[in-house]
Amino acid sequence: MHTLIPRPLRLLPALALMAAMSLAVAPAIHAAPIELTDASIAELEQAMAKGSLTSEKLTQLYLARIQAYDKQGPAINAVITLNPNALETARALDAERKAKGPRGPLHGIPVILKDNYNTADLPTTAGSFLLKGSIPPDDAFLVKKLRAAGAIILAKVNLSEFASGGAHSSIGGQTLNPHDLTRTPSGSSGGTGAGIAAVFAPLGMGTDTGGSIRGPSTSNGVVGLKPTHGLLSRSGIVPLALSFDTGGPLARNVADVAAALGAMTGVDPADAATQKSAGKFEKDYTKYLKADALKGARIGVARDFMGQDQEVDWIIDASLAAMRKQGATIVDVKYPKWLLETKTEFYNLIRRPEFVAQINDYLATLKPGFPRTHKELMEMSQTLTSPRDGFIPNESRWALFKQEADSGTLNDPQYLAVRDHGLPLVRAEIEGILSSNQLDAIVYPTSPRRPAQIDADPVPGATGGESATNFANLTGFPDLIVPAGFTTGGLPVGISFFGPAFSEPKLLALGYSFEQATKARRLPVHTPALPGEKIGD
Repeated sequence: MHTLIPRPLRLLPALALMAAMSLAVAPAIHAAPIELTDASIAELEQAMAKGSLTSEKLTQLYLARIQAYDKQGPAINAVITLNPNALETARALDAERKAKGPRGPLHGIPVILKDNYNTADLPTTAGSFLLKGSIPPDDAFLVKKLRAAGAIILAKVNLSEFASGGAHSSIGGQTLNPHDLTRTPSGSSGGTGAGIAAVFAPLGMGTDTGGSIRGPSTSNGVVGLKPTHGLLSRSGIVPLALSFDTGGPLARNVADVAAALGAMTGVDPADAATQKSAGKFEKDYTKYLKADALKGARIGVARDFMGQDQEVDWIIDASLAAMRKQGATIVDVKYPKWLLETKTEFYNLIRRPEFVAQINDYLATLKPGFPRTHKELMEMSQTLTSPRDGFIPNESRWALFKQEADSGTLNDPQYLAVRDHGLPLVRAEIEGILSSNQLDAIVYPTSPRRPAQIDADPVPGATGGESATNFANLTGFPDLIVPAGFTTGGLPVGISFFGPAFSEPKLLALGYSFEQATKARRLPVHTPALPGEKIGD
């Protein structure tokens, strides 16, 4: 005969045990299943450690989402190439975990790569039909780092062709925004931003020369980091302008960006810029994530970049109120007129001539049969005026070839004056704004307007609105984007946390604190959870 114990008494031993456990351990335990679409990388790793998930199963779940949503259903068209060996790699990593334990926080985690990262086992096209089928000689440095950390390269994704122009390429076509299929996912890392929002992987890699990680982060409602110039290697990434270029991670939450960043830092002998990071990079940025990091922080708000969209402004003001509630002091800051008026010209005087010279260097590394110079790219593009053989016209990018060709050389006085004097002047001015106001960061709307209509007719004389994103490139400083809210029509708005060189620990802490207080992320309406995606059932 069984003795019946009242339910409250049966619970007492369990409650006592829970009370004895440390708070640090408690978040790692999940009694209930978690949704794939909401799971963090740490939660996925915990599930694999407990045996309720394998990397092979996880990879299958993401492949199912790609199958359901990329070329059918809403057809967001983010993926250019799937890795046919992804499941085999996942099985090998599962066996390794069982035999030796995990390599680190990215073991068995699928990653999508913008298709300007060299991969020795997959084509790298930079989104261009002119590089269709090009297999580079080696992985990019960051790809090597990710593979060494146990990450699985799941897919190469679409981008603005050669990382410039709208979210369209001659090999991948137009990528759509999963929140609203009529709106742009923004460029140039549009495929990465849309793919992360649609949960094709928990982690994606983009590149940023003038806002190309940050635009897609805000337009797709995800987290993105444009790191300090030199924190991450650019070797093996198709260049746009090496004075500004950097790779960086996109994910659905700040903790996942922090986990990815630490796996990729380190001095690369093939990229002299990474020497700047010696003694300054970290291998674990997650240790800085504190929910109360906004308490006592001084946050500058750059209102020069507001006033273009009422709803965006409302969301930014609501975000500032949330920061105040968390204990931050908000200080209005103004950028000097000369800085606002010269930033675009300074940017173009560096970006355009550098691409002409540096793309030639990249093309020289490719196998025979591909263009060798910027001039060849331009001449070949002029023969491609209608769709055929997988080619999709991209006239806006072709027009940029002409502007780049007419921009001068790296020996021209204008280029040298901006590189040697203009950029240090911009950097000194912004350092002065930060230090004189004793700011931990400057915040601003990553995009001053909601994502644009893809097929909207151009407005004569319109410049697209003033954005502050290229200040992070002109200075080389880091910029973290965190979802801030949604417009009435359901379009995402992001807020940027911008700080001095190598301030990633501080920015990630502030962004994490803001994220935990506001929880402004949501799954896009066009890419909902699929049946069977609960982990831990």
